[in-house]
Amino acid sequence: MQKDDFIEKLVHVNRITKVVKGGRRFGFSALVVVGNQNGKIGVAHAKAKQVPDAIKKANELARRNLIQIPLREGRTIHHDIYGKDGAGKIKMRAAPKGTGIIAGGPVRSVCEVLGIRDVVAKSLGTANPHNVIRACIKALKGQTSPKQISIIRNKKISEIIEKRG
Repeated sequence: MQKDDFIEKLVHVNRITKVVKGGRRFGFSALVVVGNQNGKIGVAHAKAKQVPDAIKKANELARRNLIQIPLREGRTIHHDIYGKDGAGKIKMRAAPKGTGIIAGGPVRSVCEVLGIRDVVAKSLGTANPHNVIRACIKALKGQTSPKQISIIRNKKISEIIEKRG
């Protein structure tokens, strides 16, 4: 895989101030999501004295911690999911073709880099991007694809997926 096929999205930059004898020292932290728009995603948080350095560090970290998420038809999630991490809670619903990404800030970034094109999501509880993204990833990891269910139940995928009439 080449490095070019990954999309990097900056979700949040935070300025940290340390008061020292001579004045204030500023540091920056960056929260970044990286994905290949085909079910692979990595999330990372890094700190540095300058913003570009923090972003670069976070991108490298995110690329090292990639996970695979199953997608339905390569455009949406398999079923409605709920995720919670700390105070961050999220509800995500599968949507029909042409709906688009109906989600706020951090969740939208995750969906875009993951390759989800049709989803409805609602973030509940906190607006803290770190917790919202962790809850989102937890929810996405928790979904089960028909392939996984067919293996567990020893059935064919066609027996599990309902026919649309």
